[in-house]
Amino acid sequence: MSIAVSHLHKSYGKQQVLNDLSFSINSGEIVGFLGNNGAGKSTTMKIITGYISQDAGMVEVCGIDVQKSPLEAHRLIGYLPEHNPIYPDMYVREYLRFVAGLYRLGKEANHRVDEMIERTGLVKEYRKKIGTLSKGYRQRVGLAQALIPNPQVLILDEPTTGLDPNQIVEVRDLIKEVGKEKTVMLSTHIMQEVSAICDRVIIINKGQIVVDEKETSVTTVAREGVVSVVAEFATPQSLDVLAALPNVCSVKEIGVNTYLFDCEEDIRQAIFEYAINSHSILLTLKLNERSMEEVFREMTK
Repeated sequence: MSIAVSHLHKSYGKQQVLNDLSFSINSGEIVGFLGNNGAGKSTTMKIITGYISQDAGMVEVCGIDVQKSPLEAHRLIGYLPEHNPIYPDMYVREYLRFVAGLYRLGKEANHRVDEMIERTGLVKEYRKKIGTLSKGYRQRVGLAQALIPNPQVLILDEPTTGLDPNQIVEVRDLIKEVGKEKTVMLSTHIMQEVSAICDRVIIINKGQIVVDEKETSVTTVAREGVVSVVAEFATPQSLDVLAALPNVCSVKEIGVNTYLFDCEEDIRQAIFEYAINSHSILLTLKLNERSMEEVFREMTK
């Protein structure tokens, strides 16, 4: 287990930010960490990386207690904060070489820096001062510095902020590639990022987890556990007959010969068998997926 968060509490003065927060992330998972502004996302990430301490609870990274052994834990973590703390007066390669020195990479430093320049698309920019770069390229520099130590765990707070559409696709591909061999935890307000990158979604609201599911499950299962299925037939069907199918909570017609089922479980097989037995032609049969935006709004009201 790469990240283990147990019963985390954190307050700023009288404002409670995290309230008994617990979750774990395994190696090779890319997890989207979502929530409204002020929900506690950045605070959680800063605690995991050891930048701030919790009031109560425990955080382990690869089995190491972050609070008790911060330096040992830091060696395993690459971190890109929301506000990228890079030095505008340094040249890109100079800065990355400086970061490599902090991690004491020794003879590997130059090779590692060159590799990260290549992987993060900075080949045409590495001779420039960071302060002259666009926001998107400064974000790439931040991502490169997070990857310099070849961390086992990568924490990314809004990693695609300021990138144009082409750059976003490139960074998504990079994160997915990195996620094959590392644990990646990222926060974002761009819901398309979650569907494009993440294997799993954790949504927090007011410092507590309200969703912790695989990404595919989040968009097909409603909050109360109801599964929606859409079936389109070639001819009209009786609503009463459809409603009598096993595990159907309700059914309504939403288009020409098209019906929306709210069910206790996935009943696509039952609908298919009904179509065969009733000699009805079934044109479409699918889970009614909601957008990630809809799920997010529902869970963070």
